Amino acid sequence: GSKITLDWVDSIKDLGVLVDDSSSFSDHIYEKIKLANMILGIINRNLRELGKEAFLLLYKSLVRSKLEYANSVWNPYKISLISDIEGVQRRATKMVKECKTLSYVERLKCLKLPTLKFRRVRGDMIEVFKILNSYYDSEIVPPLIRNFNSKTRGNSFKLLHASSNLDIKKYSFCVRVVGIWNSLPDSVVIASSVNSFKNKLDKFWSSEELLYNCDYDFSGKIS
Repeated sequence: GSKITLDWVDSIKDLGVLVDDSSSFSDHIYEKIKLANMILGIINRNLRELGKEAFLLLYKSLVRSKLEYANSVWNPYKISLISDIEGVQRRATKMVKECKTLSYVERLKCLKLPTLKFRRVRGDMIEVFKILNSYYDSEIVPPLIRNFNSKTRGNSFKLLHASSNLDIKKYSFCVRVVGIWNSLPDSVVIASSVNSFKNKLDKFWSSEELLYNCDYDFSGKIS
């Protein structure tokens, strides 16, 4: 049969996510940052002196949603990427007239708006809960291995930690979620539904240090 020559590409979009040849997802992230900033520009030009309620409605629906789509796939680990994507929210919150003179942390507290980094970690935990409770087809979900060793600390649904020396695996979904998930108590992970899990998780993670500190290190949790 005739041979088919495949074109070499540096990146390709699949289901709305731009995957690059290094799997850093930097192309995807900067594409979303550009889109988010464009939307913010339109809002800023047409709606001056936004109040808190109007800003939150517009920002969450039109901007943050773009920055969070499929973030369990492309969740960044490089400091520069984390900082650049957080910069969108940093600039956006300056649009609120009540917050213009405040620091970023103070603006977040004023708006009760968690960091984008916190939102990504929270999203990861929701995905783990869904996977372990069979909300998805078991044939297509990433493999999360339960740790049934009763001698180790953690909850009743604790996961087995897989070590890796390569960043591409170390920060992949199945590896990065383990320590944080295992740090959650039974009162959170043994929830009857996704909404119940979200409510319990939000209550457990209600401290301002987690919510509003961009430098909070979630990776230091027990595994």
